[in-house]
Amino acid sequence: MSSPRASIIVRSYNEREHIGRLLHGIFEQRMDDFEVIVVDSGSTDGTLEIARQFPITDVVYIAPERFSFGRALNYGCDAASGRFCVFASAHVYPMRRDWLETLLMKFDDDVALVYGKQRGNDETKFPEKRVFERWFPDRDRDRQTSPFCNNANAAIRRSVWAEYPYDEELTGLEDLDWAKRVKNAGWEISYASDAAVIHVHNESPRQVFNRYRREAIALKTIMGEREFTGWDFLRLFIANTLSDYRTARRRGELRGSVVEIPRFRLMQFWGTHKGFGRTALTDSLYRRFYYPDTEGYPRAEECEKGKSNELQVDYSSVPKWGSFDN
Repeated sequence: MSSPRASIIVRSYNEREHIGRLLHGIFEQRMDDFEVIVVDSGSTDGTLEIARQFPITDVVYIAPERFSFGRALNYGCDAASGRFCVFASAHVYPMRRDWLETLLMKFDDDVALVYGKQRGNDETKFPEKRVFERWFPDRDRDRQTSPFCNNANAAIRRSVWAEYPYDEELTGLEDLDWAKRVKNAGWEISYASDAAVIHVHNESPRQVFNRYRREAIALKTIMGEREFTGWDFLRLFIANTLSDYRTARRRGELRGSVVEIPRFRLMQFWGTHKGFGRTALTDSLYRRFYYPDTEGYPRAEECEKGKSNELQVDYSSVPKWGSFDN
């Protein structure tokens, strides 16, 4: 049997609420030359029972105490057989039926990585919608000069990964680190604005703080010369909050965002400041970063084969994909 063109790798941990919609969207794609591999790090909420109701190819398990974003991707790529590895977070879903082929068609001979657009939904906080708009514009970027990318919606050449696996020690931004290394080796990165997904983030202030602190710790490792001072925190918090207020007022969204705008920006930049100031990652902080809803790691017997819950899902209630643009 010939290998598929693409291996879609989905990282999951307790994503019962979202993974069904992602997989439904994947298997509605016009292109069908792909396999789907789920890399699960200890779900106990029925995530895998939902995933198995779709024709996925494999489930790869990673022990919670060994989890990192980079290690999970390496596990997935190692299990993959496609020419390209396509990454989709379990809490995203494609906006179009040509999402996958649009992502892959950007691969010229010198391109190692292509990432796609992300947008929020009705649950997304207004300032995070603005982050998506800034990071993922409505126009393509061919062979961009910076290593910026995001593995919530991206694809890489598996042959390049074999030479440059992901850094398994980073607390985040493994995508940025990988892109930086392959660019230094002569490869290019492109952005496909039409390869769009909805990225569902409905985090508490504490979760926002932890996310940006974790990424700042990684960024300091990747770009060691960078600093983020107290003045940087204050300046960026004030500037972004005022900019958000102006934009929300212009769009008629200010009334529902008066509190969430400064709260999100405070957690974003305070978390960044604290992350840049940290030199060591304790075990308790590791658990807080990756397993914030548990006192420790999930118990081994709960994670075994993902059979902690038997769950049947009626997908008649899942929204149909007639809203796709293509």
